[in-house]
Amino acid sequence: MSFSFFKALRPKTPQEVAKSIKESLMALDTITVVEVKALEKVLEDVEKNFVTMRNMLSGDGESEPNMDQVTQLAEEICKEDLLALFVHKLLTLGWEARKDLVHCWTILLKQKVDSRYFCVEYIEQHFDLLDFLVISYDNKEIALNCGIMLRECIKFPTLAKYMLESASFELFFKFVESPIFDVSSDAFSTFKDLLTKHGKVVSEFLKAHYDEFFDQYEKLLTSPNYVTRRQSLKLLSDFLLEAPNSQIMKRYILEVRYLKVMMTLLRDSSKNIQISAFHIFKVFVANPNKPQDVKIILAKNRDKLVELLENLSPGKGSEEEQFEEEKEFIISEIAKLSL
Repeated sequence: MSFSFFKALRPKTPQEVAKSIKESLMALDTITVVEVKALEKVLEDVEKNFVTMRNMLSGDGESEPNMDQVTQLAEEICKEDLLALFVHKLLTLGWEARKDLVHCWTILLKQKVDSRYFCVEYIEQHFDLLDFLVISYDNKEIALNCGIMLRECIKFPTLAKYMLESASFELFFKFVESPIFDVSSDAFSTFKDLLTKHGKVVSEFLKAHYDEFFDQYEKLLTSPNYVTRRQSLKLLSDFLLEAPNSQIMKRYILEVRYLKVMMTLLRDSSKNIQISAFHIFKVFVANPNKPQDVKIILAKNRDKLVELLENLSPGKGSEEEQFEEEKEFIISEIAKLSL
């Protein structure tokens, strides 16, 4: 009796944990919605297995994780195609199970097996999982879970590159304007990471998809939603003024249509938006190689622009002096222009 009791308490191996998780997740396919009690039992099993996985990956609060076991579990999870099951079964799971799954996902992606990111390599061979996670922003039940999982993926250049170039990337322009505030905020966080985490990857993407991207981005800058306008304008500064995107910026400031957008935003009712717009507008004006049509627009609106800029102030702060210097220079450049 004593022997069998302690045998029952023997901790599961990583292989056994992975197998148990797979069996419980696959069992969800065998149960119909009307079989309520059976479904509850399977979901309970899934949750218990996820707790076991979480404890093995991050410790149980009393002891630190065994890194050999963590490595083995990451390898087994990939062998058993569990990453795909995690993504596709996410909506079926309960709240606690989703929370544990997201926690484990962040650990698994960072885990190396013989200097290789095993789980990242798995996703590279199953890029459709990323598309599924993006599309899942359309489901408020799992949108925030998917957002966390996507941002973990974006930390890796190969995964970020795929997401930028995939057809599902265009959906972010929809999701960042979701009427559900939590969803729109989370989607914008993911959108921002995609455009700022990997300068070279982003630069290559923007060069290859310049027209399509900025056509869509203009809609965000001119959105009737204040939060969308403010966030997208700030993000534009974040990635457009970065060194890897210098060629993109030089192209952007040659276009009258985008100058007009910034001039409109300079007149926005929000002071914060006005200040952010100024930091991009000033690059149009300071450009020593302004095309003729840009010069004409600036000259036609010279008096109004000068008056607007003279009344523009960031308020008291450490950047006030620099802002005033830049503003005076821009005003003088505009004043020089004539039709």
